Amino acid sequence: MNFIFLGPPGAGKGTLAAKVAEAYNIPHISTGDIFRDNIKRQTPLGVKVKAIIDSGSLVSDEITCELVKDRLSKDDTKKGFILDGFPRTIPQAEALEKFSKIDAAVNFDIADEAVVERLSGRRVCKSCGANYHIKFTKPAVEGKCDKCGGELYTRDDDQPESIKHRLVVYREQTAPLIDFYRNKGNLTDVDARPAAEKVLEEFKAKFPQK
Repeated sequence: MNFIFLGPPGAGKGTLAAKVAEAYNIPHISTGDIFRDNIKRQTPLGVKVKAIIDSGSLVSDEITCELVKDRLSKDDTKKGFILDGFPRTIPQAEALEKFSKIDAAVNFDIADEAVVERLSGRRVCKSCGANYHIKFTKPAVEGKCDKCGGELYTRDDDQPESIKHRLVVYREQTAPLIDFYRNKGNLTDVDARPAAEKVLEEFKAKFPQK
């Protein structure tokens, strides 16, 4: 099946996408990964994207769609795929329809207050990048990484004011996609509040493997 994952920052889309990709044996495709891969391989589009990012500008819908179209043409997507971070806007969704069929848009539903609690409590290791949470996944020693002993810190975009701003941007730009796909009859809501394993169970129940 071809999936689009929707939901606000902090809904756990990336974590779930990785688990679903493994369980269903389909690739998890994020636009960030596509950008990085093309830049690393120095493809013509990658060179263009690097120049745009280096200048501080946003990559246009046209270039983003070209990169996604190219990625979806690869052999590993024949059994299905998960798109995470694309489309972000209605024009991108309309462009996607011209080169790919989407079976289900999955909306990982979670209240803003839960997102703020989830993200503001996140702590990241400065050395190895491991993630912890002051409430849900505490390190054995406060402020120290269990894996490498590195110092844990709060990312700038995990500060409460920054999270609230990201949620405003999401509601304005990306949330209209929920109505777009609901009107097409292929939107499915999944409760993103429980632990990842519980959310995966609900996902599997709603999308049984053939």
